[in-house]
Amino acid sequence: MANEIDQSRRTFLKTAGAGAAVATFAGCITDEDPSEEEGGDEGILNRINSTMTSLDPIQSTDTASGEVINQIYEGLTYFPNGGAEVENLLAEEVEISDDLLTYTFTLKEAEYHDGTELTADDFVYAFRRLAESENSERANFILGDIFLAIEHETDDDGAVVPESIGAEAIDDRTFEITLRSANPNALDLLSYDSFSAIPEGIVGDIEGYDGEYEHSEFASEVAVGTGPFEFDNWDPDAEAEVSTFDDYHGSVANIDGVHWQILEDDTAHFTYAMNRSADVFSIPTADYDQSLIDAETDDEGREIGEYGPVENGDMLDYVGVPQLSTYYFAFNAPSVPVEIRQAIAYVLDREELVQNIFEGRGEEAVTFTPPGAFPGGPERRDEFIEDYPYELFETDRDAARDLIESAGYDDDDPYELTLTTYESEVFQEAGRDLRDKLAGLGVDLQLEETPFATLQEQGENGNLEFYSLGWTWSWPAADYGMFGFEPENTNTSLMPGDASGYYLDWHEEDSDASAMAQEAWETVEANPEPEEGQEARNEAYIDMEQAIWDDAVMLPLYHEIAEQFNYQHVDIEPFGTMGDYLQRYNNVTLDE
Repeated sequence: MANEIDQSRRTFLKTAGAGAAVATFAGCITDEDPSEEEGGDEGILNRINSTMTSLDPIQSTDTASGEVINQIYEGLTYFPNGGAEVENLLAEEVEISDDLLTYTFTLKEAEYHDGTELTADDFVYAFRRLAESENSERANFILGDIFLAIEHETDDDGAVVPESIGAEAIDDRTFEITLRSANPNALDLLSYDSFSAIPEGIVGDIEGYDGEYEHSEFASEVAVGTGPFEFDNWDPDAEAEVSTFDDYHGSVANIDGVHWQILEDDTAHFTYAMNRSADVFSIPTADYDQSLIDAETDDEGREIGEYGPVENGDMLDYVGVPQLSTYYFAFNAPSVPVEIRQAIAYVLDREELVQNIFEGRGEEAVTFTPPGAFPGGPERRDEFIEDYPYELFETDRDAARDLIESAGYDDDDPYELTLTTYESEVFQEAGRDLRDKLAGLGVDLQLEETPFATLQEQGENGNLEFYSLGWTWSWPAADYGMFGFEPENTNTSLMPGDASGYYLDWHEEDSDASAMAQEAWETVEANPEPEEGQEARNEAYIDMEQAIWDDAVMLPLYHEIAEQFNYQHVDIEPFGTMGDYLQRYNNVTLDE
């Protein structure tokens, strides 16, 4: 399964020459908080979340689960408050060899929520699970050539050989990894929650361990990390709860815990917030009024100020942050003729959609990769989109009609198509707008709305014809988003274990574009060198963007401006470009 978001989740190349790496990385990596503070203000921080899928860091790929996991589990590095600079978390120090292949981490003294001490053996076990477990949905992040590319052996079937990965416990507090090729993104990538520490042997899903818990328990009922909050409860249909961990190695939380109400319906979400049942929340677009914002731009490009008054009379604190994210419509390629897909591309007016339906809460997306992560930079992206093959920011019904008729359909005998969205009034409105634009052209578009987890399941089973989802970057490089378009990686019959792309089944499309995308990805894999291979990778990624256009397997809609609202009794730091789901709440205070 792809890192789909209901968002879904999930920073860029730090380049250093040989011999300079230790000073460069060690200089920019700092402790999360050197002080051991006692909790102050009491109270529960109340939030709203959408459907979660798993508490297991190697299995979860959605932002809803990630927000909770990030309070419980920790890795070697992290992006504080979703900011753009990676820092140490469980790593106290890091040394990098002159050839940039060996990373040696000195671990902090930290305690798990069950009272046991963190050791390097825990990281070896956690990394082995990520690489070897049948429950891992991110094995490519540790094994893949353009990702961490850790040393490992494979058997005749291409599976990783147990205990062969280049991860070693030198002693209790020294953990070492060895890579096959240098990767300037390595410390950024290690912040991803699939690399989190867990107690050695807690689950028996890799060779050599019987496990204290069955995986089904570990994924839904048990969570044991070193984070500032410990797990209390998760009812998939209702709520999730964590409480303050008093023996946390860093800044002990000022609050007693965090409660998330799980709500998919936008009306219920807004009502819950306006009833003051949530302290920090988003506002659904149907209830959003851009004119109520009074904010100024800070030096990080964030809009910070107030919003309101809202319907209950309160003024809210407001933060708006441009995100490395893309929301989109996508097709299961063999289920929808290419002419129909291209016809829909012709009638889609992104500018109208973003301004009139999404209330200006983002930038129109023509490419899947946002400008901040586009290969070659924003200027190369602007140059590239000059050749967009469909009408840019307008509706061309005549071109759409010609394509639909060439596929053998017309208004008397229309092509029947279902658009499935997660539970979102604004995406349903976008669907209605698209249905109206197709009216009379020979496409009968039906709309379906389903919970996010159900949509994911349908996608993995290849049961979506046309759907809406989104993607958030975990580090600002094209690599992170484009792996999901390798046609062979979009094979839903292999999901969620052996394929992790978008729900496209593009491998079944016998087209020049699909072949170009596959060849481009193979070029990416053949050029993993951080600097020497960058130009070849950039051109390959641009070829993939072109192939996406040509076959119209995905229609990017907008890059989000993420907004957060909170009542003014809450003191919470503004989040950064990596997203608010990466915020950790131990430094939040409540004044009620």
